[in-house]
Amino acid sequence: MRKIIFILLAFSISFSIEAQFLDNKENLKNYEGFFNFHYNEKEDEIYLQVDELETEFLYTHFLTTGVGSNDIGLDRGQLGGEAVVKFQKAGNKLLLVQPNQAYRAITNNEAERQSVSEAFARSVIFGFEIKEEKDGKYIIDFTPFLMQDTHGVAETLKKGEYGAYKLDKSKSALALQRTKAFPENVEFEALLTFEGEPKGRTINSVVPDAKNISVVQHHSFVKLPDDKYEKRLFDPRSGAIYISYMDYASPVYEPITKRYAVRHRLEKKNPEAEVSEAVEPIIYYLDPGTPEPVRSALLEGASWWNQAFKAIGYKDAFQVKMLPEDSDPLDVRYNVIQWVHRSTRGWSYGASVVDPRTGEIIKGHVSLGSLRIRQDFMIAQAMLNRPFAESDSNHEPMMEMALARIRQLSAHEVGHTIGFTHNFAASTSDRASVMDYPHAQFELKNGNIDLVNAYDTGIGEWDKVTVKYSYSDVPNGMEEREYLNSVLEEANLQGLKFISDSDARAPGGAHAFAHLWDNGKDAADELERVLEIRKKAIQNFSEDNIRKNEPYTMLEDVFVPLYFFHRYQTEATAKLVGGLNYNYAVKGGPEAVVEHLDPDLQEKALQAVLKTLSADELAIPEEKLELFPPRAFGYGRDRESFKSNTDVAFDALGAPATASDMSLGLLLHPARAERLVQQHALNKDLPGLDFVLDELISGTIKNVKGNDYEAAVQQTVNFVVFKHLLNLAVHKEATPMVKAITNAKIDSLADWLRSRNDAVSSEMYRNIQMFREKPEEFELELNVPKIPDGSPIGSY
Repeated sequence: MRKIIFILLAFSISFSIEAQFLDNKENLKNYEGFFNFHYNEKEDEIYLQVDELETEFLYTHFLTTGVGSNDIGLDRGQLGGEAVVKFQKAGNKLLLVQPNQAYRAITNNEAERQSVSEAFARSVIFGFEIKEEKDGKYIIDFTPFLMQDTHGVAETLKKGEYGAYKLDKSKSALALQRTKAFPENVEFEALLTFEGEPKGRTINSVVPDAKNISVVQHHSFVKLPDDKYEKRLFDPRSGAIYISYMDYASPVYEPITKRYAVRHRLEKKNPEAEVSEAVEPIIYYLDPGTPEPVRSALLEGASWWNQAFKAIGYKDAFQVKMLPEDSDPLDVRYNVIQWVHRSTRGWSYGASVVDPRTGEIIKGHVSLGSLRIRQDFMIAQAMLNRPFAESDSNHEPMMEMALARIRQLSAHEVGHTIGFTHNFAASTSDRASVMDYPHAQFELKNGNIDLVNAYDTGIGEWDKVTVKYSYSDVPNGMEEREYLNSVLEEANLQGLKFISDSDARAPGGAHAFAHLWDNGKDAADELERVLEIRKKAIQNFSEDNIRKNEPYTMLEDVFVPLYFFHRYQTEATAKLVGGLNYNYAVKGGPEAVVEHLDPDLQEKALQAVLKTLSADELAIPEEKLELFPPRAFGYGRDRESFKSNTDVAFDALGAPATASDMSLGLLLHPARAERLVQQHALNKDLPGLDFVLDELISGTIKNVKGNDYEAAVQQTVNFVVFKHLLNLAVHKEATPMVKAITNAKIDSLADWLRSRNDAVSSEMYRNIQMFREKPEEFELELNVPKIPDGSPIGSY
């Protein structure tokens, strides 16, 4: 009996201690909202109250503060992902569980749903000891969850080879400024410090003490939307971003993988009206930390999207406002456009918090790099004729062009957050989409370069199509698929094409009309025009392209985007050689499936690319070289500068070598070479690899002319051509047919070189002999200076 009483007494004492957990904490700060929680300042702890088990909600995390480097990729406001989670009780613990959303059974059969749930793993994100239980409500210490490296800062630094860091909890703490509770969401923050040894110069350039990197990490628990949202079918022709999952309840005769467009919820107040306001408009809020005149440009550009919503019968359904003073940009109730600062120019991006169950966008978050506008300003500064000849304050023409780009950039990144992917074919249809990457479109007028139409204004025709597909209401009496097909068929009749990232970004890509930073229906014609504008701008370039009292070193930096002004149009043109025209076609659709390009178009493109290997285009005029002395003290070279093989001096031959190396890397890509072999085998009228290599060799190595300087430039380019020929012959990705044809051309070239008696020919011939002895070990090091940063000129 005494033993039983002792056990009961011990249990009573234990229960009393557990029940009194919060009562024993002094001076708690209480927060009431979607979850109630309490902050203990003395111990720097947060205690979360869990009222409901097995109830799903959304968990997201962000970086409130960044590291400040585009290369590192840890930016202010960066989204870290979202997950549907729920609390489950297991013994004396609460587990935060993430169900597996990738595999489902959408059916009323509970046993079938359970069988799929049990077949695939779920994830337990965290386990919490229950500190107090009362009336079905649980108190847990939430602090350890907030103090972990959820965003993967240490792993990002490790993967980028910036150093080995680990979280130092002694230098970390909860952050209360943005720790808040609202009826449908709760927000938490923690200051995390990572201690380690930096590697390289990048960390040192952006962190006061590179051994200690401190950032603020944000966490959100959010009430999930109700089940009234209607999913929209995804079509690869639509331009929509999508979610996908496998539904094991699908009949065997239907696809098991389901795909749905990602979009905001949008409904008309009056569904019967041709034009109606929205039940809840889509509102984006601009970061008040954005300065003027950028602020006005961002507001205007983002608001362009309302044109597309108006076209589908919605009045003021898309709005852009300033973020209210008492609001937080990381609050998931607000779609936000945020102005982000970094030490170097870099990509802007638009990301969204999405309900993984349905594809409904809960929060759009745009991050715009603040240095982008300065790059556009400098491009305009380089292109204009003596902009600072009369006054250093003559910045209006450059500023207007830079702001025009910012408006377009704002619309572009917001477009991602309302559900749209890139359309890199839009530039061939009169700049039909803000979801393309636009290159500044200059014009020659009366011998001068005009900036007025550099960037388009307003939403494009393709943007109206993709908004119509994702957001318009399906007419009564019409099947959804039938209606959506009609939208895409109408776009096809307008000549609008959609091609996205994977078909546009690859240097060996084949699509004839999908490129980054290009213009015009015909890439080759546009390259000719770009080269003409470039030549005129170089002719006009003078000391008046910089302000008074700036060192001439700045003149060299301004010259960089001008000298490489043709780089992206060259890439677009090179893709016509061995190129294809194709669509994301579907059975029953009106789109052409795939076709080879016309031989005349391919040959015209080849000749245009060969111009970018000519000293006529690449030699910097001798009188302009006098503008580029060795770098001034305090103004060393950086990643955006010309690189040099001449130490402190400007490298007049290195710049042409760099430009030609860029062109040849595109033209002689192994995949392009193989397509040339195949297309000629299928159709003798189409150019083959034989023809392209013959034209290349005769237009460069066998074509040296001009004065000593121009000849030296051409010979420098010819060595780059020579290097690429040898590399193609042994490239690990080149097919046997490509290697055979290339080696035959090298043998023929060797015979020609042997008949010559100049030093350059002799050196090339000697290299071929060495190459033939051990081709697998041969490396032709030309020390071609690396091309300066380009993209993003002037965005993922």
